[in-house]
Amino acid sequence: MSAFKSASDPALRDALATLGVDGPVDDAALKAAFRAAVKAARPDQDGGDPDRFRRVIAAYRLVQAQGASRLALAAPVVRSAPAPVMALTPLQAVRGARIELRLGARTVRVAVPAGLRTGEHLRLKRGASDGADLYLRILIRPADGLSVMGDDLFMTAPAGLRVLADGGRLEIQTHAGLRSAWVTPGLQAPVRLSLRGLGLPARGPRPAGRLIVTLNPCQDTPSAAEDLLVRFNRVWTPERLAA
Repeated sequence: MSAFKSASDPALRDALATLGVDGPVDDAALKAAFRAAVKAARPDQDGGDPDRFRRVIAAYRLVQAQGASRLALAAPVVRSAPAPVMALTPLQAVRGARIELRLGARTVRVAVPAGLRTGEHLRLKRGASDGADLYLRILIRPADGLSVMGDDLFMTAPAGLRVLADGGRLEIQTHAGLRSAWVTPGLQAPVRLSLRGLGLPARGPRPAGRLIVTLNPCQDTPSAAEDLLVRFNRVWTPERLAA
């Protein structure tokens, strides 16, 4: 990608500013600026913010698209049909799935391996109408209370006001079952927890992601021990003991 010496497009100027770029840059410098900006904005890091994280990624994609457009001006126009889209839910991306896909007049059954990411392609051998291989573009859409960004899953979970204020152990119902996490007292809202290894599974060079849980304040509920004591007292009333 050639250097961006000036940007007449306001959207491009805003994108470069979001990446922290205020002068001429080459491709290597642009990538370095993106890595620094996205690392600082990660929602699971101190000072991170999910909205800023998404804006950084969108800004980088816009700049990349502008660069590609400039290079394409000198290249011959080659038109090709866009790759068909294979839409997955987050759980299908985590666990893998078998999905029936409609391709024109045909319906094919596709074995989707676990760990595919949005933007990747899945090869369907001899899946095209002419017998050639067909490449399906992967798109992971939010579902079942989960969304995906990069390698990570995102969800929300309730948390009692006492736990958020004083800290303590919290049980979270995740797609992988019940998990325990520790809440540090005095955190500023929104409070997010990072559970390692519960995002998209490792695949090729991509590491296993994390599950980022945003805690929603709710009225305090009794702990497991308190709930057991309440039920014990309800059963063993003085009247029952005297009977």
